[in-house]
Amino acid sequence: MKASEFGERFDRGEDVTDELDLDESRHPLLEAKRVNVDFPLWVVESLDREAKRLGVTRQSVIKVWIAERLEQG
Repeated sequence: MKASEFGERFDRGEDVTDELDLDESRHPLLEAKRVNVDFPLWVVESLDREAKRLGVTRQSVIKVWIAERLEQG
């Protein structure tokens, strides 16, 4: 099915879910992108201590802290 036909059916309120491959669907804002960041040794050591205290990985600590800061705006 062409995108134009899909759009027309959708605009008419027809059920187009049978045309979707939901196994391959993903939310574009939740896609992961690898980013490399260099930190001073003292920061890495502090992150590792906090990760150990929380029982999670260093990466988890970084992700949560950055997300919290960004949500504060």
